[in-house]
Amino acid sequence: MQSTCLTLLCHARTVAQKLARFPTDEPVEMDWQSASGSLSLQFKETPRLFTAPELRARQTAVLFGSDGMVVEALRDCDFGRWKGARMGDLQRSEPEALQAWLDDPQAAPHGGESVAQLVERVGAWLETLEATPGRIVAITHPFVIRAALTRVLHSPAFNLIDVEPLSAIELRFNGRWRLRLPGTNLEDPCS
Repeated sequence: MQSTCLTLLCHARTVAQKLARFPTDEPVEMDWQSASGSLSLQFKETPRLFTAPELRARQTAVLFGSDGMVVEALRDCDFGRWKGARMGDLQRSEPEALQAWLDDPQAAPHGGESVAQLVERVGAWLETLEATPGRIVAITHPFVIRAALTRVLHSPAFNLIDVEPLSAIELRFNGRWRLRLPGTNLEDPCS
């Protein structure tokens, strides 16, 4: 049985990330047009490329030389009325609401999506990939990657995971999802 090899790649850095703001549909900071195709050589075969619908994810997909197929399940968490807000401002103006959101995965004081809802959405998408062997690269957001890890590892560690711009994690499905931490051998295990 061939494995499903999923690389979750975080989009390139945005100004919102640099300023510790909850994201909006902002562009990436880098000159992504001149870097077109720069990541496509990392794989022997061209992977199926999926991307979140937001601009920053679609611009990052161009680094593979393709727009990628937009997958709604990869969209960023809905932060409701906190979109564009600075974390520091919320610590001053809504400290109880912010703390409730950080402590309780069911909480959504911003009127958007709770962490639990995000984990369920991402988990449902992962289930659709279980019968899809081969190499997949999905360009998405830090919160979506954190949700995938939370689901795969059956862990409440969502708020203990940092995901840097353009960082990648590998997941493999061969009867169950597993986190794969590649060593120095950069050969593609799915080819």
